[in-house]
Amino acid sequence: MSVMESATRTRIKVCGITRLEDALEASHLGVDALGFVFYKRSPRYIDPQKAAAILRQLPPFVSAVGLFVNPSQDEVDTVLSSCPVGVIQLHGDETPEFCQAQSRRVLKAVAVSSAEDLKRASRYNCPILLDAKAPPGVYGGTGTRFDWSLLRDYRHDYPISLAGGLNAENVQDALAVRQWFALDVSSGVEVSPGIKDAGKMRTFIAAVNGCSK
Repeated sequence: MSVMESATRTRIKVCGITRLEDALEASHLGVDALGFVFYKRSPRYIDPQKAAAILRQLPPFVSAVGLFVNPSQDEVDTVLSSCPVGVIQLHGDETPEFCQAQSRRVLKAVAVSSAEDLKRASRYNCPILLDAKAPPGVYGGTGTRFDWSLLRDYRHDYPISLAGGLNAENVQDALAVRQWFALDVSSGVEVSPGIKDAGKMRTFIAAVNGCSK
C-alpha cells in the first residue's frame, strides 16, 4: 500500500459545478475539490470563462479540477489559458503518454465494469478515479455504479478515488470496500444535471465524514 493510500481521511470532490452559489455552498460545507466539466457534450458543461469567474470567488484551499474528454493538447491549453484549474481530470481514452505530457497535475478517470478494466488502469503513472462504465459516447455523471467488490484488493502506486452512483445512502458501502483517497459525487447531490442541492451536499459530506476512520 502506498503512503497516499494509507491516509485515513477520505477527501470529497463535487463535480459538475455550473453555478457560483453551488460552488460557494459546497466550499462552505467543507469539500476539498470542485469539478468543472469542459466537455461540450455533457449536460454539465461550463464555459471556461464562466468557470474562471467562479474560481476567482472561491475561498482558499479549495481545489479546482477541470474535466476533459479525449481533448487535443491545444484544447487543454486553450482552456487553461483562461481558467487556471490546478488539476486536470482526463475522462476519456487518453493515453498514459498524454497524461504525462500535461503541465498540471492529472487525475485519470478509468471506466470499470470488470477486472479487465483494472489492468488498463494500472498503465497510468498518476492518481486514478475509478468510475462506472457508461454507454458509448457517455462519460460519467450517469448516476450508476459498478461492482465495487472488484476493487477490494486492487493496488496502484498512486491515490485511488471512486466515482459512479455515489450518494449519501451508499457512502458506508463504498467505504466498507477499502480506504479511498477521495469520493467524487455529481448526480448524487443534484436536483438536475449541473444544479446542486444544498441539502443533498450537506448530507453526503456528513455521511463521508461520519464513516471516515
